[in-house]
Amino acid sequence: MSEERTKALPWFGVPKLMPYIRPYRKGIVAMIAVGCLVSLIDAAYPLFNRYALDRFVIGGSLEGMGGFIALYIAVLLGQVVLNYFSVAYCGKIEMTVDRDLRNAAFNHLQTLSFSYFNQNSVGYIHARVISDSGKIGELVAWRMMDIVWNLSYLLFIVLMMLLSSPRLTLWLLPLIPVSAALIAWFQGKLVTLNRQIREINSRITGNFNEGITGVRAIKTLVAEERIGGDFRAETENMRKTGIRATHFSALFTSTVTLMSSVALALVLWKGGRMTREAAVKIGTLSVFMSYALSMMEPIQTIVNTISNLIAIQVNIERLTRLLETESDVSDSAEVVAKYGDTFHPKRENWEPLLGDVEFRDVSFHYPDGEELVLEHFNLVVPRGTNVAIVGETGAGKSTLVNLVCRFFEPTEGQVLIDGRDARERSQLWLHSNIGYVLQTPHLFSGSVRDNLRYGKPDATDGEIMEALETVSAREVVEKVGGLDADVGEGGDRLSVGEKQLLSFARALLSDPRILVLDEATSSIDTMTEKAIQAAIETVIRGRTSFVIAHRLSTITHADVILAVVDGRIVERGTHEALMKRRGYYFELYTRQYIDIMTGAEA
Repeated sequence: MSEERTKALPWFGVPKLMPYIRPYRKGIVAMIAVGCLVSLIDAAYPLFNRYALDRFVIGGSLEGMGGFIALYIAVLLGQVVLNYFSVAYCGKIEMTVDRDLRNAAFNHLQTLSFSYFNQNSVGYIHARVISDSGKIGELVAWRMMDIVWNLSYLLFIVLMMLLSSPRLTLWLLPLIPVSAALIAWFQGKLVTLNRQIREINSRITGNFNEGITGVRAIKTLVAEERIGGDFRAETENMRKTGIRATHFSALFTSTVTLMSSVALALVLWKGGRMTREAAVKIGTLSVFMSYALSMMEPIQTIVNTISNLIAIQVNIERLTRLLETESDVSDSAEVVAKYGDTFHPKRENWEPLLGDVEFRDVSFHYPDGEELVLEHFNLVVPRGTNVAIVGETGAGKSTLVNLVCRFFEPTEGQVLIDGRDARERSQLWLHSNIGYVLQTPHLFSGSVRDNLRYGKPDATDGEIMEALETVSAREVVEKVGGLDADVGEGGDRLSVGEKQLLSFARALLSDPRILVLDEATSSIDTMTEKAIQAAIETVIRGRTSFVIAHRLSTITHADVILAVVDGRIVERGTHEALMKRRGYYFELYTRQYIDIMTGAEA
């Protein structure tokens, strides 16, 4: 069952939004005041009609007509001005609260560990930051204004009716709760049906997307009829549910019109008799007729807005849950006080990182699992050491570098950087000294220069070109049109190998003391790999480096090789030592060598 269809959440979620609403309380108060004034003017318009009927039409005198017209125009102009401020206040508050919520959510996401992103899909996170924050901003502004205007308008017209004719008002008042109950019942039915329609539409969209993206598999499996049958079943379900919703909507509209007609009929029947008895004037009767026709609309809007508020509680809860999510990896208050946090670094207190790494009695399991990936693991990596990590796909090779980079914390034990527990200094300090090249390269939208400067924001063009030369990527930049060339969304103007070369240059530009290559050459063809292999060997000299290798031929000169099986290190040593042992690494290397030779011969 979707979150949207669960029981409405209590209003405890609203106070959690107060830090984002409180700075704009003056604007919200002004918005409410303007809304009340606008509703007062709207409720007062029929009084002008009453005065005109009783004095100028029934009374037969034009005395005071000039003043009446001047007052009417003044009120009309006042309403125009107030409407402008009402819309302006609402728009400003909506956009400002929406901005603050999105900024807070996005910034908070930057502080969360990898485990959060492993456990939550991009679509889920995107909806929290974009959709939920937008609906909350709309709630604070427009939905609040809807409640204020319609409720105050209803109260004003009841007050004005009571002042005009308490006796006639008492005949109309019972219609308000009866109408509210009927409208609420219809609204509940329509909300349920519309939710069903949205869910069915989501399934139709999913089936459609699957039918297009999976067209090759569908055709090769001869599954057209089954896929088409599923799609037709969902669209037929949508048709039936949509017709039911349309019928209820038509009945709802007719019922509201009926209640307005009943109110008008009561006014004409009772008010007409009272007019004949001279208990009320014709002008007063016209006022009641106007109110009878208009009083159902605010009731309908209030009920509809309350339904929206109940639904928006889900958005509030989901967004506040994100904002309250604590990272599995976080700096202590003492560390933040000395070194600063992600957005307010105190770089003047940062010590230089030398590159000594040590795993001291480290045990680890991922936050979403219980099985230990590392158990009482010890490893000393002196500065400048090249560590290679090898194993089958999915063996857990990334675990070690994730701990070194402090993307995860050890379950037990310590990871020491330069002889100190990594938790004694800030994450940003560590990450600023690490160059990381991923297996799947990612470039940001923008120019080549902008992408490379993510590694060093103040890098000069000369430094950029030097980094490009080091990884043999200068020709790539010249091919796309220079440093100012746009790489396209996600770097789609470049091949995977070209993007990887730029990723190398970006990592090296920051002159990291620790370099991590996560199967970084697996996306590069053999010729390109040979061109940059020598450059990599030059770059890692003097730096501590961790190389997760797919092609074992690239790591034969590593200072130490760690062989990983099912998340555990089964062998360690140099290439020569491991080959002499004729164990797991020997089998892995020999099998890959044979595969390469067989492929070459073919």
